[in-house]
Amino acid sequence: MILWQQKMCARLPERRTTLQSKKKQDKAGITALYCRLSRDDGVEGDSNSVANQKKLLKRFAKENGLSNTRYYVDDGYTGTNFERPGFQKMIEDIDLGYISTVIVKDLSRLGRRYDMVGYYMDTYFPDRDVRFIAVNDNIDSDEGESEIAPFKNVLNEFYARDISKKCRSSYRIRGSTGEPLAPPPYGYIKSPDNPKKWVIDPEAAQVVRDIFKMALEGKSNETIARILQERKVLIPMAYWQEKGIRKGGKVTQPNKYKWCKTTVTKILTQQEYCGDIINFKTYSKSYKNKKRYDNPKENWVIFKDVHEPIINRDDFELVQTLVVKTKRRAPKQENGEKNMFCDFLYCADCGSKLWYHTNTTNKEIHYFSCSNYKKDTRGNCETRHYIRADAIEQVVMLELRRLAKYLESHEEEFAKLLAEKTNADMLAEQKTLETELNRATARNKMLTSLFAKTYEDNVSGKLSDEMYMELSHKYEVERLELKTKIFEYKERLAKNSEMEQNKDDFLKAVRKFMDMDSLTAPMLRELIDHIDVYEKEGGKKNYTQRIVIYYRFVGYLELPTSEDENYKANTRKGVDVEYIPTVKSA
Repeated sequence: MILWQQKMCARLPERRTTLQSKKKQDKAGITALYCRLSRDDGVEGDSNSVANQKKLLKRFAKENGLSNTRYYVDDGYTGTNFERPGFQKMIEDIDLGYISTVIVKDLSRLGRRYDMVGYYMDTYFPDRDVRFIAVNDNIDSDEGESEIAPFKNVLNEFYARDISKKCRSSYRIRGSTGEPLAPPPYGYIKSPDNPKKWVIDPEAAQVVRDIFKMALEGKSNETIARILQERKVLIPMAYWQEKGIRKGGKVTQPNKYKWCKTTVTKILTQQEYCGDIINFKTYSKSYKNKKRYDNPKENWVIFKDVHEPIINRDDFELVQTLVVKTKRRAPKQENGEKNMFCDFLYCADCGSKLWYHTNTTNKEIHYFSCSNYKKDTRGNCETRHYIRADAIEQVVMLELRRLAKYLESHEEEFAKLLAEKTNADMLAEQKTLETELNRATARNKMLTSLFAKTYEDNVSGKLSDEMYMELSHKYEVERLELKTKIFEYKERLAKNSEMEQNKDDFLKAVRKFMDMDSLTAPMLRELIDHIDVYEKEGGKKNYTQRIVIYYRFVGYLELPTSEDENYKANTRKGVDVEYIPTVKSA
């Protein structure tokens, strides 16, 4: 508040100079009739309507010989907000010297913040020689200062505070019962029969499906945005305006077809497309501060399968783990689209991601290499881990076919192997998570005791105020960190219990691959989590290179095989890849 007053005071000399030059021309100016109404004021009855305020102020001005009247109106704006357009226009005209008198129905119409209303009444209006009248409160600055005005301003702010509490309580109740608190996202509209329900908007929903499809194909958000622009798909705000759907905000993009990658990212992360309602994703800190802040995920309230989904939940989860959370560089247009193995390959030695490259002299050659290789990027990885894109594609195809063949001919053994794998991983993960959760919970309880003891020591004088503030801040920071960790541990434990379902999902994905002739980006993302690539061993022409495939849901799988079970594939003219699976006796 102090900084704000300093800012306003800094502007006074310029405004007063303008005002003085105007005063020389004419002392009598406009009589401003200011009206304000917010949704919260509806509880007071129809007397506060804008129409009734206008009638009251117009009649008062006429009866008291105040001519040259002009209305300044803010309809639908809270009294705690002083950035109201009508109010700011009135302030602008006062600064220009046009206004000599301001009339409001009562002090609450000017605002419901006692500090701001007090500033305008005691400083701003007097400094500019503007007469201020609040009709129903019997306040007229020409009759001297009002002793009751400060108390009325405090009561008006208490009213705003009370209304805010009631609105927050109502908001919390409605949100906790599953009623959507936010407007429907792009792809949905409110049901004509029930505005509290969402129904699919077919035209926009198809665009959403196309965006998810392109994401699953491995296209970056920037590429998706470019494709939508080339197809002349309207951006969401332009689409809503064309359809006559009222939405907050305004079109800031002059090109109504120019999609931004941030818009694509927002659509790809909207869980509502799975049919869910998510409330309390944002919050405000105070009834005086209308800015919305992101709420921690543990404070969200989620209701699943409330309305018809646009996107399959499995596809949505796949996009979150494999596309949205992965930062990818935009491809150079001359090199074409990025390879479907981008973001899947990792250096087995340093753990860094392998970057996709196109040979500068031969554009037909595409390859991957370690992004941390010391000779290429001044990193600290000793070797390049070079692997051709066509080679890795053939190797993965061969391994997946071997996997599918084993499932087809040894279904019971495969299911048993999968069960042993998932159960072992699940138990190890669960034990670790439970240990960490118990440790974090115990520490959180200890912090509560420490905080209480610190407070008692401060009250008794054993601990200084300075030390108390330092320790309490330290405990509070640690407590918030622990709260986040506890939430994450519980969430991971809940996901761990879903591993049995994950095993079935993996089997379904393998069976789906059995019906396909080639490997596609969506199928790759459905089956594989990541691939570790080792450095080549041997000569330049004849060499071996180890790769390890980690599947989604189940991790690394080692299938029984014989020593002579090798596979060969021709990747390009004169070059063969011989794939030798890891040997494990059946």
